[in-house]
This record gives sequence, C-alpha cells and structure tokens, in this order.
Amino acid sequence: MKAIVAVDLNWAIGCKGNLLERIPEDMRFFKQMTLGKVVVMGRKTFESLPGKEPLKDRVNIILSKSGDFENDKIIVCPSLDELFCELKKYNSDDIFIIGGEAVYTLLLPYCSEAYVTKIDNEYPADKYFPNLDEMGEWEQVSISEAKEYNNIRYSFLKYVNKSPKVL
Repeated sequence: MKAIVAVDLNWAIGCKGNLLERIPEDMRFFKQMTLGKVVVMGRKTFESLPGKEPLKDRVNIILSKSGDFENDKIIVCPSLDELFCELKKYNSDDIFIIGGEAVYTLLLPYCSEAYVTKIDNEYPADKYFPNLDEMGEWEQVSISEAKEYNNIRYSFLKYVNKSPKVL
C-alpha cells in the first residue's frame, strides 16, 4: 500500500474540508499515480470530491462507519477488518491511501511508500499528515527539483517505510 498527499511545511493537509492549495502539476501527478488503481479514503474526503462523485477509472473504497452512501460505484467498508479483507483482493502496489487525516494516521503503518508533494508555505489548517521526517521507520529516498506555480514553490518527495506492517 502507498500513501499520496500534499502537505505544507507543517505537514498540514487541509482546512475546513478543503485542500490547502490546488496546484495543477500536483493534480496531474495524483491522477497519473492513481489512475486504474485502488483509492482508499474516509467519508469526509469522499464528500469533498467534486460532485461527491467517485474518482473515475479507479476502485473507490470508503472506510466509514456510516453506511448511508447511495452510490453503487463505491465500496464502503465499515471497519478496518472489512477494509483489510477487501484490500486482499488487490495487488498491494495498486492501493493508494488518499485521506483524510484519520485514515492516513490509521493506515500509514501499513504503507510501504509515501508520495508527498511538499508545498513551501504555511497555511491555516485543521488537518495534518504525520511528519515522516520525525518517524524513524520512514526514510526520504528522493526529491524533485523545486517547482513553482503562482509564486508557490513545491517539490515532489518519495519516502519508504523500512518496516511496514502486513495486512
């Protein structure tokens, strides 16, 4: 399993149900990485998607105790046990955790890699991703050259978990 996320300098990921920033190249990278794959998210992340519609050309799995979804294009798992049972149907390299905060925190120990778009800015935020630089089991293995969009500097980083938990 892998995590994919955009964070600011404080590892913030969102505020009041919104992304901190919309950077076209980051959106393209997210789509390129997840197209044809499995994306796992929480209810609030699903509800924040445009039109509250599942991401196209991906298997959309929502981890949520509230099962009041009226969309046959998604798979809802009300518990971790049910999620893990569902995920065993797929190649673990094809599974991406896409948010939000609680789902990242819960599933990050099971991820072998994390793709992080690091935005060189600090934003008001109420949701955060765990700081991988402070977690001994995670190691940064690559960083892109600095890029810029609308005076916002950012880089693409890849981290590897040296000892991921097995599903």
